[in-house]
Amino acid sequence: MTGHGFLPLIDAGLRGGALSLLLLLALFILGAARRSPAALYGGLLCLSIAAYVVNSWPSLHALCGAWLVPAAVFSMGIPALFLLYARANFDDDFTASWRDGALWLATVALGCGCAFGPARLVCLVFQGVQLLWIALAIRLALAGRAADLVEERRRFRVVLVIAASSYSAAIIVLEVSLHGPAFDPLLSAATAAGLFLITFAIAAWELSLAAGRFAPAQPARRAAPAEPPEPSAEERALLARLRQAMEAEKAYREAGLAVAGLAARLEIPEYRLRRLINQRLGQRNFSSFVNGYRLAEARAALADPAQAEVPVVTIALDAGFQSLGPFNRAFKAETGMTPSDYRRRRLGASGNRPPASPISEIGKPFPG
Repeated sequence: MTGHGFLPLIDAGLRGGALSLLLLLALFILGAARRSPAALYGGLLCLSIAAYVVNSWPSLHALCGAWLVPAAVFSMGIPALFLLYARANFDDDFTASWRDGALWLATVALGCGCAFGPARLVCLVFQGVQLLWIALAIRLALAGRAADLVEERRRFRVVLVIAASSYSAAIIVLEVSLHGPAFDPLLSAATAAGLFLITFAIAAWELSLAAGRFAPAQPARRAAPAEPPEPSAEERALLARLRQAMEAEKAYREAGLAVAGLAARLEIPEYRLRRLINQRLGQRNFSSFVNGYRLAEARAALADPAQAEVPVVTIALDAGFQSLGPFNRAFKAETGMTPSDYRRRRLGASGNRPPASPISEIGKPFPG
C-alpha cells in the first residue's frame, strides 16, 4: 500500500484505541455518578464521544450506515454535555437539575431536525448552539481560573478543557463546511488522531485523580480534609499574617480583591497563598473565601439596631462588594433570604440586638 492506502488502517487503529479508552473510562467514572454530578456528566460525555467515534468512522458507514443512526443521535448532545461537565467541575455550588436534561434534549432535538429535516435554517441554528455551548464552557474555564484555589483543577481548566473545547469547535466548523463527518481518508485519520490524544489525556487525568476526583461536592467554605497534616512553623506564621490582614486590617473591604493583590500585601508568591488557603483553611475558591468575611460583616451590620437606617447598598459597598446585585445573590445563597428580610427578622419587634456573627471565626485554620 502507498499514499492514502495506509490511512484507513491508521484510522481504524486510532479509533479502536479511542473507543476502548472511552468505554472503559465511562464505566470507571459512572461508578461515582450517584454522588457526583461531575461523574454523571463526565461518564455521559465519554459515551457520547464514543458514539461520535463510531458514527464518524468511514469504514463502518460503508458497511452499516443505517444502523449508526442511534450513535449519530446520541453524539449530537456532546457540546451540551461538555458544558454541563465543565459546570459540574468548576462551580462548587453546582447541583444537577431537570434543566440539565432539558438543555441536552433541546440540543439533540435541534441536531435531529438538522440531520433528518429539510430546513437548512435548522442546521445553522444547531451549529450555532453547539458553538455557543463550547464557548460558554471555555468562558467558564477561563473566568474562574484566577479565583480557583485547587491547583490540580487550575491545570485541568487550561490543559484539558480548553484543548478539548478548541478541538470540538474545529470539528464543528469542519463538519459545517463538509455538511457532515469528514470521510476523506486524510481528514478522518486526523480527526481520529485528535480523538485518541484527547481521550488518552482525559483517561490519564481521571485515573491520576481516582482517589478523590469525584468526591461529593461540598460548599466551598466547608470543604476540608478529614485529617489535615500538622502545619509547619512557617505555615503558622503565614496563617497568622493572613488572619491579621483579613480580620484586623479588613483587607476584604478592598473592592475587587484578588489573589495577586492579597499575595502582594502579604509579600508571598501567589501559589503559596493559594496553597495556604486551600490546604490549611479548606477553601476551594478565593471569591468564596473573601465573601465569607464580607457577608459576616454585612450580617452583623444588618442585625445592629444602631445601623437600622443605613441603606443596604451602603452596607454592601462598605463590606467590599462592588455592587448591590452580587451582594444580594451571595447573601441569599448564604442565608436563604434577602438582606432586607434578614434585617427585619434579626431586629425583630423587641429591637434588641442579637449577637453578631463572629468574623474572627471565618477562615479560621484547622486546629493543629
